[in-house]
Amino acid sequence: MLSRTAANLFWIARYLERAETTARLLDVGFRNALLPNTDGGLRNEWEAILQAKGVAQRFSEKYGDPVQRNVETFLFFDLDNPSSVGACLASARENARIVRTALTSQVWDAINNGFQEFREMTRTERSKLPLPELTDWVTRTTALIRGAIDATQLRDDGYHFLNLGYAIERADNTARLLDVKYYVLLPSVTYVGSGLDNYQWTTLLRAMSAHRAYNWAYGGELSATRIAHFLLLNRALPRSLLTCAGMAAEHLEALSRGYGRSTTAQARARALLAGLAEAQVEEIFDEGLHEFLTRFIGETASLAQAVHDVYLTGEAR
Repeated sequence: MLSRTAANLFWIARYLERAETTARLLDVGFRNALLPNTDGGLRNEWEAILQAKGVAQRFSEKYGDPVQRNVETFLFFDLDNPSSVGACLASARENARIVRTALTSQVWDAINNGFQEFREMTRTERSKLPLPELTDWVTRTTALIRGAIDATQLRDDGYHFLNLGYAIERADNTARLLDVKYYVLLPSVTYVGSGLDNYQWTTLLRAMSAHRAYNWAYGGELSATRIAHFLLLNRALPRSLLTCAGMAAEHLEALSRGYGRSTTAQARARALLAGLAEAQVEEIFDEGLHEFLTRFIGETASLAQAVHDVYLTGEAR
């Protein structure tokens, strides 16, 4: 497969996953904003969301104070913000248009229809578009596209590049969502185990569509240790870091077999997976969850760079 085609497929998946995560972050902010603001509680849920996305400065330069209406506009509709839902959908559609012949008609239709529905939303009065409806629409749309990919794409190298993009982006985004809760939202360690702490954990699990799954796996008892294990190391959870790392390694190994050689990308993926497979939650908390997540995000970025260099430009081996 041509490297530019592989790059388009890889980034289609990354943009779609990024759009979904932005919507999930908005849902976290909306749910937490419903909590009464008491002494020691959240000081600004929306500022925390902007920090998690790494766009706080960009937002401040354009909108000023992080009030809910402005944050919604910036993260959902603003096409000048490359990580907004709209910008990600537009980028995914443009990449899909370029490699349309590498996609089934069902996948192209799902991506194109999603973008056209977004454009229709931009022409609708904002008061008629409650944020929960917008975030639900994003998760449904991205799930429809993912379903079309799984149901209709050939299991060839194009399929592996799509899923590799999903795996890397989802790993990064799960880490960022967890970091929002544990490092940004909670004002002090003195609130660990408090009603505020438990409410935020529940909100995070619901935003990741994992609340019921957590109850099935752990009996419903909320604790930082159990939730961290669930989101970091539980192989049964599709969004856990361990599952995403395994998925990235699996599709890179498939590419290695297909192309008849192993590369630095496979080596980095194996190292990332091995580190998670051997990790213990207690060791992670000893290191510091924020520090662990920061390191993991860096390692994921290094893996993405290796994929770029090896397969998407051919600059390295």
